[in-house]
Amino acid sequence: MTERSVDRPVDAPPLVHQGQAVQGLPRHVAIIMDGNRRWARAQGRDELDGHTAGTEALRGVITRAAELGIAHLTVYAFSRENWGRDDREVARLFALLAETIERETATLIKNGISVDFIGRLHELPADAVERIQRACAATADGGRMKLHVAFNYGGRTEIVDAVRSIVASGVAADAVDEETISSALYTNGIPDPDLLIRTGGEERLSNFLLWQAAYTELVTWPGLWPDFSGADLESAMRAFAARTRRFGR
Repeated sequence: MTERSVDRPVDAPPLVHQGQAVQGLPRHVAIIMDGNRRWARAQGRDELDGHTAGTEALRGVITRAAELGIAHLTVYAFSRENWGRDDREVARLFALLAETIERETATLIKNGISVDFIGRLHELPADAVERIQRACAATADGGRMKLHVAFNYGGRTEIVDAVRSIVASGVAADAVDEETISSALYTNGIPDPDLLIRTGGEERLSNFLLWQAAYTELVTWPGLWPDFSGADLESAMRAFAARTRRFGR
């Protein structure tokens, strides 16, 4: 008996399978920077000191990521859930944003790193938005690495905003596919992350890049974010390189 070929959906395999770094060097690394407050408590210091230490760790990781040839680095800096923290901590996080932008913009330009922010920026205070816009404009020509800062970000919120945008544009329901949704996300034009690193010993996505991380390789690191270094980034990348990515095939 002659076997009949299987009828496949016209849009298979899905978009997420296309254009990915299969093995070796990840094009896009995402990081959930977890453990700042626990780090400070372990040091017997004010919890807010942990956020300051976390920005110092981030500086080194950004530099090393660019040196290693990573094209895109996305960091989870402030979630929409973080608004639920006390006023003192939220104020410190915004102050750190301002300090970091002022201090680091020149270095980013020097190193050829462009920065952009993803999230509901319109919900932020006007002075924060102005600082963000200035930093993005000043670094726009950087072609060595793209740094994406998720600030006032939530993965579910991103999908809600994408759906609202698609509906408002008048796209017919039967015309919506994965590409339609991907192009309406904050990350439009950015490849899905190949590797996602979470520090702090936790093993969850915490509402980060929910759509984009469908086939992302996950690496959890037991230490706390302020202790994470460029060498630890390299270790995570070696773990990534040792894996075989099949994307369900």
